[in-house]
Amino acid sequence: MSKKVVISAESISIGYSTTKKGDRNILYNNLNFDLYQGELVCLLGANGAGKSTLLRTISTSQPVLNGQISLYEKNIVSYSNKDISRNIGLVLTEKTSTGGLLVRELVELGRYPYTSFFGRLGKTDNEIVSKAMYDVGIGHKAESYVAELSDGERQKVMIAKALAQECPIVILDEPTAFLDIESRIEIMNLLHHLAVSQDKTILLSTHDIDVALLLADRLWLLSKENGLRCGTTEDIVLSGAIDNFFKKGNIEFNKETGSFLPIRNFDRKIYLSAENQTLYFWTKNLLLRNGFALTDNKSDSPLILDIRNEKCMELDAMDENETKEFESFQDLSDYIKSLK
Repeated sequence: MSKKVVISAESISIGYSTTKKGDRNILYNNLNFDLYQGELVCLLGANGAGKSTLLRTISTSQPVLNGQISLYEKNIVSYSNKDISRNIGLVLTEKTSTGGLLVRELVELGRYPYTSFFGRLGKTDNEIVSKAMYDVGIGHKAESYVAELSDGERQKVMIAKALAQECPIVILDEPTAFLDIESRIEIMNLLHHLAVSQDKTILLSTHDIDVALLLADRLWLLSKENGLRCGTTEDIVLSGAIDNFFKKGNIEFNKETGSFLPIRNFDRKIYLSAENQTLYFWTKNLLLRNGFALTDNKSDSPLILDIRNEKCMELDAMDENETKEFESFQDLSDYIKSLK
């Protein structure tokens, strides 16, 4: 069953008006895409690629220069500001000066598309605000000042504010910027959960490629060389589209690990065997870091390394008919470095 398209773009141009005369700085022409209901989509691109510009254009924070963006098959410019706010929530990277507000008060601002002129909240509004805070795991901080929160907690509050808008589409610009690794994973996992459990469409830009590859339903790759490439994460990865996307000559994408790795020159070969995958992975990591290429041909390798456990390692130097034993990776590392 095909998913519902909530936002689509047809041959749009994005960029900025640079003068009062209407001169335009166009970053991209002829961009096309579809956003589907209930999916987490990650927008990837190098710094300066125009990710924020694209997100602001989709959210109507800045105008599209050419072409048309449609919201539910209707030109997005035909919607009122209130209707846009009821359909699209926007969470920006910039830290806002909201430290003097309580968490509850900041989340309550998300109800502005539904409140009266005086902004009074009714019983239903308060219930929605409480649920939004609960859904992101920040309810216990409701009466705390925003200034007292960690960066990760503050980001949860901004997401709760977007949820309080009851909008089916949430757009976030670098929501994991400034966060530590634990908070980054927690926020990304939260956004994925919201897409699945609440059938929301969530589009975000991020530099956390490893996490995006694990959690995103679709990837959007944006670059000045290739424009915008969209697709299901696995199709994008296996097609090779991501291989050269961020390539600068000294970095390569490893499809097996889903990571970008430095390109290294290997001048020696070694055959490796290990009792389990964990030992094999980390021993391989040590060997590659020190300029050794792993070979599958045991009989043709000058060095054979057998790892039984982290305290029992045996290295055979076939050309010298010599065997070395090591009781730690530190000892193994020291010996390998001495061979250079």
